[in-house]
Amino acid sequence: MSSDPNQPSEEELRAYEAELKRLRVEHVLLDNVAALVNLGMRRTGLVPGTEDERDPSQVRLAIEGVRALMPVLEEAAPTQVGAIRDAVSQLQIAFVKIGGQPAASAPEGAGPAGEPGPAGSPGPAEGAGPGSAGGAPAPGEAPGQPAQPPPPEPGKPGEPGPAQRSGRLWVPGQ
Repeated sequence: MSSDPNQPSEEELRAYEAELKRLRVEHVLLDNVAALVNLGMRRTGLVPGTEDERDPSQVRLAIEGVRALMPVLEEAAPTQVGAIRDAVSQLQIAFVKIGGQPAASAPEGAGPAGEPGPAGSPGPAEGAGPGSAGGAPAPGEAPGQPAQPPPPEPGKPGEPGPAQRSGRLWVPGQ
């Protein structure tokens, strides 16, 4: 037995090993995704009491970190992917609200934030639609110009938006 107070006891080591036997990698992945989303939301400075913590580069890093894990999560925890996508969407909206800018402009044929899609595919979107790279422009659209989504409906201050009201939007801390 070690006399060093910084070393774990035999009992602590056995408890740690028992925990490792129960722990699954997908649980660690999900815990890390939750931590990234929660920390990213905190770094937006939009959560009351966190205004002085605003750091758009940290928010972007959290978004990109979760997005990088999505292919693995789709395989390891498919039932959680919808909630994770909702949370990342909310984080992306908050990022834009604080004036965050996307990473460098995406090269031709690449998906969001410059990430290439699988070989032969148009990227993460569900196919190339009107106004997308390689697609014909929508009626009334200038060639080479990206499609513009309709403007969001204005909400009343202090009220939840339509996605939050539906109960599908994950709000950290709620």
